[in-house]
Amino acid sequence: MTSPRLSVDIWSDIACPWCFIGKRRFESALGSLEFRDQVDVTWHSYQLDPSLPAHYDGTEAEYLAQMKGMDPAQVSQMLSHVTTQAAGEGLSYDFEALRPANSFTAHRLLHLAAEHGKAGELKELLLSAHFEKGLDIGSAEVLRTLGGEAGLPGDAVVQVLGSDQYRAEVEADFGQARALGITGVPFFVLDMKYGISGAQPAEHFAEALRTAWQEKAPLTMVNARNDAGAPAGADGPVCGPEGCN
Repeated sequence: MTSPRLSVDIWSDIACPWCFIGKRRFESALGSLEFRDQVDVTWHSYQLDPSLPAHYDGTEAEYLAQMKGMDPAQVSQMLSHVTTQAAGEGLSYDFEALRPANSFTAHRLLHLAAEHGKAGELKELLLSAHFEKGLDIGSAEVLRTLGGEAGLPGDAVVQVLGSDQYRAEVEADFGQARALGITGVPFFVLDMKYGISGAQPAEHFAEALRTAWQEKAPLTMVNARNDAGAPAGADGPVCGPEGCN
C-alpha cells in the first residue's frame, strides 16, 4: 500500500513580519509529528502592497506612517509587539535597519527555487535578510547572493533577475489566493480542505495537521477470529486478479 502524503500550501509575503513568525511556529509543530516526513510543503506568492516601490527611501515605521496613513505611535507599538513575538521564536527583528522594498522579483525567484526543490531554503534566507539583516530584497545583487546561498544555479538566477520569467506563476498564486478568499497572510491550506489563517501557536498547527493526517491515514486492519475463537492473525479468503484462495 502506498504511504499517504499530506499537502500543505502556504501563502505568504516576504515583507510580512508575521509570515516569518508563522513559518517558525508551523515548522515547530511539524517537527513534533511522527508523520513529518510525509508532508509536502508548497510556498505560494502573496503581496501585501504591490504598489510599494522597488526601493523605498525610509524606514519601515516611516513607510507605515506615510504610505499607509497609520498613526506613528500605533506603528511604534505594533512593531515593538511583533519584535517581541519574533524573539519568542528565536528571531531577531531589526525594524530600524529594515529596508522596505517591493517583493515581486523575489517571489519570481522563489518559483525558480521551487523547480530545484529549494523554495524552503530560499524563503528562509529572504525572510532573514529582510527582517534580521537589513538587506534590500529588491536589489538584484542581494537576490543573486541569496540565490547562490540557497544552492540555485547562478546562470538561472541571473536569467530570472534579468527578465519577467515566472511572472505568470506569481500572478497565478495571487489569483488562487483570491479564489480561496485569502485576504491576509500567512495562510495555510491543508490538503486543499482545511484553512489556517495567521501565525497561530504551534500547538494549533499540530492539532490541525493531525486532523488532516488522520483523514489520509491508511486503513487499520481488523482480522477475523478463527474457528477456535483466537485471532486469526492473517487475512481471510479473498479473490484477486490471479484467482481465489
